[in-house]
Amino acid sequence: MALKPIIAITMGDPCGIGPEIIGKALHSKEIENLCIPLVIGDRRALERGLAVDNSPQTIHEIATPEAARTVPEGSIPLLALSHLSETDISYGAPTAATGDAVFRYICHAAQLCRDSRVDAMTTAPISKEAMHRAGHDYPGHTELLAELCGTDHFVMMLAGDLLRVSLVTIHEALSDVPALITPEQVLKTIRITAEGVARLTGIDSPKLAVLALNPHCGEGGKFGTQDRDIIEPAVKTARLEGINAEGPLSADTLFHFALQGRYDGIVAMYHDQGLIPFKMLHFDDGVNVTLGLPIIRTSVDHGTAYNLAGTGKASEKSLLAAIRMAVKMA
Repeated sequence: MALKPIIAITMGDPCGIGPEIIGKALHSKEIENLCIPLVIGDRRALERGLAVDNSPQTIHEIATPEAARTVPEGSIPLLALSHLSETDISYGAPTAATGDAVFRYICHAAQLCRDSRVDAMTTAPISKEAMHRAGHDYPGHTELLAELCGTDHFVMMLAGDLLRVSLVTIHEALSDVPALITPEQVLKTIRITAEGVARLTGIDSPKLAVLALNPHCGEGGKFGTQDRDIIEPAVKTARLEGINAEGPLSADTLFHFALQGRYDGIVAMYHDQGLIPFKMLHFDDGVNVTLGLPIIRTSVDHGTAYNLAGTGKASEKSLLAAIRMAVKMA
């Protein structure tokens, strides 16, 4: 009988909902049957997260990821990489100390994946501001993990049962986006998305919709020439390589047809273009997947939700979906 995969789960910002949704998710019999979870984070924060929901689970601190396989039933294996004070874990008030701790959780999980000591990593939401305060200046998880893995060959995808949306540009000011839309970047995103969607769905040649940057695909150049001069040639090159891609397509109508099942994946040009419609549909069960890395990384598709932290109202559905997807990919 094959061993269940070990999935490293980083706590994210201890001042947000991460610790409590981890507790909720790991109380699920489904997760117990799927994998061996390994939480990387802070004991005080996890204890408080369990208390929010009156969880009967206990915490079992371990020194190595392999020891996660031997913890008693009903216990959560924890690699405690930080020992934060009560002040540092105040709800909604992250500090430089929490920002540094979050950074170390991510780095440690990524290294465990690279060393094949865990099979995949799933991340809870972080505070980028707190990480910046601690001197770790990254736009988000995706860019940090790409650096840790020594690659710029990566794509951020949000995936649900109905929509899978990847991004050519990620966390960028909208004013900077047009200059970042290059033939090379668009083609790279199409290639990695095709490979990633094939892996997630089992479809050998998934059909991809590639969105235009400008309204109405630029209206023949009236609203910008990027669609005609950059995106269209990249799509043509992808098709010559055997990738089943179509575009550029106008974003204002594409999602209607995608929901009818016409496309297996969508390549969007910038963050809000792709993620606003995605989150309207998959707010509770969407998964953030980093494609193109030498490791498997999935994540919730929401933020720290400081307004919900400590109330017990935060949903664990996205985290459950992220763990499921990590197991599937592993």
